[in-house]
Amino acid sequence: MTPNALDVLTEREREVLDLLAEGLTNSQIADKLFISANTVKRHLKSVFEKLDVNNRAAAAALVVREGSSGPGDL
Repeated sequence: MTPNALDVLTEREREVLDLLAEGLTNSQIADKLFISANTVKRHLKSVFEKLDVNNRAAAAALVVREGSSGPGDL
């Protein structure tokens, strides 16, 4: 079994990334997770660094490629 690139993320980072991949904005993600938009930005910065991507589209593409359990399944 090959390791999933998304395994390096924390549970919260994974939740944020899954919602980003669904097309939600930072504000929508913040509302859904009951956190601030600035906290979403901080999580996304960490996600981008850990996954070595530079933007939302690349991060979302990685979710599609690697698969995701989705925030409801965590």
